[in-house]
Amino acid sequence: MDNYTEQSAERLREIQADLERQYAGYQARNLKLDMSRGKPSGSQLDLTNGILDRLDGYMVEGGIDARNYGCLEGIHEARKLFSELLGIPRDRLMIGGNSSLNMMYDTIVRHWVFGTHGHTPWGRLPAVKFLCPCPGYDRHFAICEDLGIEMIPVPMTPEGPDMFMVEKLAGSDPAVKGIWCVPLYSNPQGVCYSDETVDRLASMHTAAPDFRIFWDNAYGVHHIYEECHLKDIFASAEAAGNPERVYYFFSTSKITFPGAGVALLATGPGNFAELKHHMSIQTIGPDKLNQLRTVRYLKSAEGVREHMRVLARELRPKFDLVLNTLERELGETGLASWIRPKGGYFIALDTIPGCATAVIELAKEAGVKLTGPGSTFPLHHDPLDRNIRIAPSYPPLDELKTAIELFCVCVKLAGVRKLLADKKA
Repeated sequence: MDNYTEQSAERLREIQADLERQYAGYQARNLKLDMSRGKPSGSQLDLTNGILDRLDGYMVEGGIDARNYGCLEGIHEARKLFSELLGIPRDRLMIGGNSSLNMMYDTIVRHWVFGTHGHTPWGRLPAVKFLCPCPGYDRHFAICEDLGIEMIPVPMTPEGPDMFMVEKLAGSDPAVKGIWCVPLYSNPQGVCYSDETVDRLASMHTAAPDFRIFWDNAYGVHHIYEECHLKDIFASAEAAGNPERVYYFFSTSKITFPGAGVALLATGPGNFAELKHHMSIQTIGPDKLNQLRTVRYLKSAEGVREHMRVLARELRPKFDLVLNTLERELGETGLASWIRPKGGYFIALDTIPGCATAVIELAKEAGVKLTGPGSTFPLHHDPLDRNIRIAPSYPPLDELKTAIELFCVCVKLAGVRKLLADKKA
């Protein structure tokens, strides 16, 4: 396959004509395929159906009836399981409902309304800013947008966010109050933060004394090809004298059922005391029956790991299909680049600048739904219009094969059109 970026205008027009014919063929098939979000497929969800039979008793440790009030921090059995799985002390863990995103939103709102450790509530300040590694998770950015928090994009590197930029911004501007991090198999690129990145985040000087790291370890056990190591952010923060810097989030949304999982928040002792105070007013406690059902199904930390090995066997053929197709169809064209993730839920592809929106629109018109243009950047503004998030998990293999082959045609067609337009300019 020739590098399209090195071809003459005449040759590009020949390639375009062939691509237009291929694309018209896909349009004629009236496809309705979806690669827009990282949803588990029905067959993946079926692997967890056994959880629905795990309520054969309601009493939990301490003689507490899980059907009744109590256990604001979550049942002991759940705190024990996730403490073992994640290596976090049990008394640092608040086990919640089915959504870690809900816990993130509430945590920011508490800082917005009440402040933390005696500092001015963020909502009373003239400006609040967050650092947003990009490409990143659209729902993180939506929280900031909802509250009017200014978002500062920070480029991602193979080691995590550009730490020189992070340290400069956080160290010089007291309005910078936090940073979003998906540290393991980042959404969407699949980047694993290096030990150095973790240490620098934990120890860096910040102009704001109430600066917080929102550590969304959503894919902490989602290994597909091999297991990446992630350094303990709490140990690093405590060694640096910043025990309250981190809010750690995790959930079973992509371990059991997204709509009926268990989420958790972990943080330093001072933050935890504040959190418990506010939550004692906000709620009478989480759904303990769901926590109990989850623990009885997963059983232990090793039980979670074994379950994730089963899920990896379900997901691996889909990632193989997408990655192999990208390599075969786009690998030598010069029109796209991507990172081969070792785990997580997504594959991020970069087109040549100025083509992502066109690719997504072409795919939509031919019946394949992708995540919207710019979604991996704050305010949906991708300055180079090049990043596209691919979510292989939801479609069955036969549909995924059609969708990714059509996607590659769209990448090539949009790229060739752009190259020809540039030659005319």
